[in-house]
Amino acid sequence: MAGNSDPLTPRAKIAVTAGKAVAAASRAAGRGSGSVIGGRVALKLDPDLLARLAQHLDVVLVSATNGKTTTTRLIAEALHAAGPVVSNALGANMPAGITSALAGSSDARYGVIEVDEKYLAGVARDTDPKCIALLNLSRDQLDRAAETRMLAENWREGLAGSKAVIVANADDPLVVWAASSSPNVIWVAAGQMWKDDAWSCPSCGGVMQRPGDDWFCGECGFRRPTPSWALSGDHVLDPHGSAWPIHLQLPGRANKANAASSAAVAAVFGVPPQVALERMYQVQAVAGRYDVVQFMERDLRLLLAKNPAGWLETFSLIDPPPTPVILSVNARGADGTDTSWLWDVDYTRLTGHPICVVGDRKLDLAVRLEVAGQHFQVCENLDQAVQMSPPGRIEVIANYTAFQDLRRRVGN
Repeated sequence: MAGNSDPLTPRAKIAVTAGKAVAAASRAAGRGSGSVIGGRVALKLDPDLLARLAQHLDVVLVSATNGKTTTTRLIAEALHAAGPVVSNALGANMPAGITSALAGSSDARYGVIEVDEKYLAGVARDTDPKCIALLNLSRDQLDRAAETRMLAENWREGLAGSKAVIVANADDPLVVWAASSSPNVIWVAAGQMWKDDAWSCPSCGGVMQRPGDDWFCGECGFRRPTPSWALSGDHVLDPHGSAWPIHLQLPGRANKANAASSAAVAAVFGVPPQVALERMYQVQAVAGRYDVVQFMERDLRLLLAKNPAGWLETFSLIDPPPTPVILSVNARGADGTDTSWLWDVDYTRLTGHPICVVGDRKLDLAVRLEVAGQHFQVCENLDQAVQMSPPGRIEVIANYTAFQDLRRRVGN
């Protein structure tokens, strides 16, 4: 077990109580879960609270540009086989939200924590994790997120010499470079569909060579490490060469990759791959993602895609044409206010689908679709877009706050 089981100090107990009271008041006022404001208040009263709450837990941190919420859920489900788990399952992934989540459980053995990429080094310092899963790094929120190589450098410096076991994606050069400063790394061949942020070597700036599934820098010799775990079709290959079937209700190759990384993490805690992968079948949807909801006599599947890599993965799992597609994009604070990333997405993959466009920035998206040669209609709102589609399945793809708007409208 990590640390010891000392009870919280009187100050910490007051901070936890105050945080819960503020969170409850926020919920009562209809302002969301209250986890972030509650955590902020608690940390103000006791700046060391996160470290105190984590000291009796075996902690897993999960960080990435895409897939961290889902992977956190899968790992939490797998580790339930070994003992009680506390997790920030709703995705409040900065220190305040993490503190709130940990304050909510005193009897857990494991803490499975999703961490925003920019906060990983600090949260790792506070929580003394036993394991850290690093899945991918790609461009995201261009107006406020650091350039991807700078984020990788931040990870690399923050994790140098870490005692944690790092479970890292061998197919993402930025992740490999970041993880390589750590003495104990387990490499997973989880794949990388989006490669546009990894054409130059993060180590020397040289041009990456990418023969087949391999990659290396022709100038400094930085290269793909040999993985001990791998995603192979519908199976996870473990370090002994055994192939374990992936049982998921979640769609798409990206979620199989998340399951492969999750199985490698579970093994660090002694949960066998077969047990871990069977438990992952329990996860049907993650904070509304992948849910199919009935709305206006249609079946809407809700899909979240926040950046170019996420949209590329999402396009690969939608039903074939002529299934209608509704696209919704906002540019509020939580999304990032710069929509120029829309030009990095290959919308020609939607050819043959009837497309409706909604959201705060529907006109930005409309211009992008016109340049991509797509047929589409701009709609005032979701109701109008749904009415224009025939009965049956509709794929609805939205970025972060647009996704929350959709969930509220369909009562999900």
